[in-house]
Amino acid sequence: MKIDLRSDTVTKPSKQMLEAIMNAEVGDDVYKEDPSVNKLEESIATMFGKEKALFFPSGSMANQAAIKLHTQPGEQLIADQYAHVYNYEGGGVSFNSGVSCKLINGHRGMITADQVEASINPPDFYHSPLTSLVCIENTTNKGGGACYDFDDIKKIRKVCNDHNLGYHLDGARLWNALVAKQENAKQYGEMFDTISVCLSKGLGAPLGSVLIGDAKIMDDAIRVRKILGGGMRQVGFMAAAGLYAIENHIERLNDDHARAKEIGQVLNTLPFITGVEPIDTNIIIFTIEGDEQEFIAKMEAKGVYFYGMGQGKLRFVTHLDYTQEQHEYFLDLLVSYNTRKAVQTI
Repeated sequence: MKIDLRSDTVTKPSKQMLEAIMNAEVGDDVYKEDPSVNKLEESIATMFGKEKALFFPSGSMANQAAIKLHTQPGEQLIADQYAHVYNYEGGGVSFNSGVSCKLINGHRGMITADQVEASINPPDFYHSPLTSLVCIENTTNKGGGACYDFDDIKKIRKVCNDHNLGYHLDGARLWNALVAKQENAKQYGEMFDTISVCLSKGLGAPLGSVLIGDAKIMDDAIRVRKILGGGMRQVGFMAAAGLYAIENHIERLNDDHARAKEIGQVLNTLPFITGVEPIDTNIIIFTIEGDEQEFIAKMEAKGVYFYGMGQGKLRFVTHLDYTQEQHEYFLDLLVSYNTRKAVQTI
């Protein structure tokens, strides 16, 4: 049995999703004539109460487009030190937009309104970059799937309003937060100027993200997508997968969250586990005593694949293709691994 817990990006389209792909009505998206893409964009814009949405091949590209829409070269954005836009998008903030990042030491990838306010450069002090944008991430990837308290999001919105700053949400795993916190998309649409949401993580589509915003800021989004290389043709086949995903795979994220919590409970009983971070959604981050590479290799020999994150941290991610049968096998494997460790120590 192979169990892949490296990420929720490793899923394959289900039979029903493949049928939706094969039966998709398509056209040329460059001419805005692909009905499946248009339907996906309209559906997600409506879901969030926004005026416009645009389909992108990846979440990084959607985030990079948003940053370019909000900023001018030489300006600065504020983000947590764990932010995906800083750590995992190839330096695109500086390369694509000519913008620097002021990084905040938040909690599990989450920042507060007070921290944001303290990080804003005085607009009349021309020696420092002009602060123009705040980017937050919900859930946080490097922060272990942590979810913001919505009141904290509101407080940051007020700071942005007071200082005339843009407010962008990297919502790659926002679906997980909506389900875990029992929130709704329109709440988020009211708070943010732009939001990117991913279809290929917890929702299981083969690719795709959507950038959402009001018409004023989104008018140039298609031009920026073109600059970044994003002219697509009959991409409605992939949009159909995204439509199937948002219609069928959101509520089932509860299963991923429940299994993640159960894995955390077992890890907390094992003496060679030195720490398990709080588990809000589908990401489990933990540390072990001893050689982490040995642990990774031994689990891989048993068919379980996952990553080390550096600095002694390891990560499991539950997802659509991680079944209950795999889950029960994996929990038993963790317990038996501990038993073998105990025997070897005696």
